[in-house]
Amino acid sequence: MDKVTAGRDAMGNFAPKFAELNDDVLFGQVWSREEQLSPRDRSLITVSALVASGIQDSSLLHHIERAKANGVTRTEMSEALTQLAFYAGWPKAWAALRKAKEVYEED
Repeated sequence: MDKVTAGRDAMGNFAPKFAELNDDVLFGQVWSREEQLSPRDRSLITVSALVASGIQDSSLLHHIERAKANGVTRTEMSEALTQLAFYAGWPKAWAALRKAKEVYEED
């Protein structure tokens, strides 16, 4: 996985510790633990958590794109978001499906 610098790029001057934790701990140490959980599975979990939390901003789009890059297929993403609709709420899943459709229609 490429080194993530999103935290430093977006928040480095304003919240340097947050940026460090985002880039070095979350995306550095945690996401690199591939023996414990594959990047594909981490992506599905992350997208699910964002949708369930109602996060619909660019971070959801980023994580759907990352999921695709990590091998989550169009069918798997569609199925995961359909399943989530019953637990997280229909409007949240509907909005996430729109974003996923954009990402996966690029093929």
